[in-house]
Amino acid sequence: MIKWAIIFFVISVIAGLLGFTGVAAGAAGIARVLFYIALAIFLIVLVFGVLLGVLVF
Repeated sequence: MIKWAIIFFVISVIAGLLGFTGVAAGAAGIARVLFYIALAIFLIVLVFGVLLGVLVF
């Protein structure tokens, strides 16, 4: 999921440099949402791993 967030971030930067501000804003929004979802999943897995005492990684 982080991979997709990075891809949309790169698309956003390139679109912004080329003057496509609408596309850049949309891609940046998607990248932000995907990043927060990935972060939430990581934190949930980390908390469950600590609570259960299991080595997760």
